[in-house]
Amino acid sequence: MHRRLAVPTGVLAAVAGAFAYVGAVDPNQPGHYPVCPLLRYTGLYCPGCGGLRSAHAVVHGDLLTAVRDNALAVAGYAGFAVLWTVWVVCAVRGRPLRATPPPALLWSLGALLLMFTVVRNLPFGGLLHP
Repeated sequence: MHRRLAVPTGVLAAVAGAFAYVGAVDPNQPGHYPVCPLLRYTGLYCPGCGGLRSAHAVVHGDLLTAVRDNALAVAGYAGFAVLWTVWVVCAVRGRPLRATPPPALLWSLGALLLMFTVVRNLPFGGLLHP
């Protein structure tokens, strides 16, 4: 069983390490992380803008701030947690994880990402700004 759990455990360790780093090094302080090139050169928010601040807030237990900084990132963190849990359950049971999402789901996620990006850059999308 240890062999089956090695990869999911390694992935969790990498993600936990990344979250620990972002939790320790505040992205709200300038100079620690690179600036988003899209925001810097065009003034437009990409779908990831505010993601580090959102992760920092999640680490510190401030879910409201995390959602305000990047709601889509928070949904992604939750989605990762669910997918990782399913992966571990499959590994414990000795079954392979069948992670082949249907094309409709992938297109829907892409459309959601595009709509999120467009709306957060429109004048009335100020609530989605980081």
